[in-house]
Amino acid sequence: MDVKEILKKVEQAEVPKVKKAAVAYSGGLDSTLGIEMLRRKYKAEAIVPICIDVGQGEDEIIEARRKAKLLDFEKDLILVDAKPEFVGEWLTKAIRANSDYNGYPVSTSMTRQLVARIVAVEGAKRGCDAVMEGSTGKGNDQYRMHNTFKLFAPHMEVLAFVRDFDLTRKEEEAICVEWGVPVKEQLTGGDDKTMWCRSIASGAIDLNQELPDDIWQWLTPPRKAPENGETVTLRYVEGLPVELNGKATPLDELIAGLNVIAGRNGVGYIDMFEDGIMDLKSREIYEAPAAHVILKLHRDLEQQCLPKEEIQFKKTVDAKWAYMTYHGEWYHPLKGDLDAFIAQSQKVVNGSFRVDLYKGNIVITSRESKTSLFTPEIRSIKSRGYDQRWAVNAAKIRGLPFEILSKRNQAMKG
Repeated sequence: MDVKEILKKVEQAEVPKVKKAAVAYSGGLDSTLGIEMLRRKYKAEAIVPICIDVGQGEDEIIEARRKAKLLDFEKDLILVDAKPEFVGEWLTKAIRANSDYNGYPVSTSMTRQLVARIVAVEGAKRGCDAVMEGSTGKGNDQYRMHNTFKLFAPHMEVLAFVRDFDLTRKEEEAICVEWGVPVKEQLTGGDDKTMWCRSIASGAIDLNQELPDDIWQWLTPPRKAPENGETVTLRYVEGLPVELNGKATPLDELIAGLNVIAGRNGVGYIDMFEDGIMDLKSREIYEAPAAHVILKLHRDLEQQCLPKEEIQFKKTVDAKWAYMTYHGEWYHPLKGDLDAFIAQSQKVVNGSFRVDLYKGNIVITSRESKTSLFTPEIRSIKSRGYDQRWAVNAAKIRGLPFEILSKRNQAMKG
């Protein structure tokens, strides 16, 4: 790969004039190279790098600061702890909405919009006329970030150099080597981690590419998980888990604990085809141990506690919620309306579980709920909850439409 040709392409690209740019900085390849692009290509007079903690872990924050120091912008780095908001405002809604976009437990799509809002607001406070982010032109984040930037800082120019210069990942890596940008990836594409879910090499995994065991941070591959497994208990109040193994636990700590426990028992592996915002399929790899357990039990609890009509309608609402969040519409008015319905439905979603975790499996062994609609004293065929003869006329009435259909079918044959 000829780095001179790559840099020539960058040099020839036209860019807007930028005085002061805010940067959504994570310490990853794109955002770190973006700092150098602002210096060398955009000739920005001032740069405001903003690093936001959404639960990716202390190690990643330390690494981001290390790179900032190496590239001499640590003194300008703004660190924002968004974990309380991410847990209290975003994850609570995601759990209650059974957050699932065709098999993906909605996560990165949330944090991109949270990050974009904070960067836009902080940049506007500091008089920035532009905002830099590291999205590609093939992925989803460009839409999520752009929507949010334009809602909270519509006057800012949005810079996405990877897309705007049409760079491949390998070309970015070559520029980093040439310019001395200290970024190294275990797998091309890197990762994106929150406490809820970790995306691995997004958009870069080939169809039949084998995944090495050392790429996982929480997950032990099921074939290597312990033979005995583990048992955990969880209690939910109004749709949210509040106790782990009999101890009241804040949601962020509960998620962190379950990531370790469920992960070491092989739970949370996701290998799927994902339909992105541009309707292009990619093979995506995730690990989400806590999310797998919490969402499975939440759905089960809703099945116990909500009436059939509400369950059916909420499935439609949940699907729309996930679709809108994935597609960068967290701040859309309709999304707020969906949140209101979901929150109302959760008042009766209360109960406790005992669960066996074994080599990737989640097996419910005990359920309890004071707000359950499960009534075996009436429904069970072992009980005399009601006189079965009451149902005779009801069955006749429900069968009348089929008698009418039969008559029509006979008439058509004649």
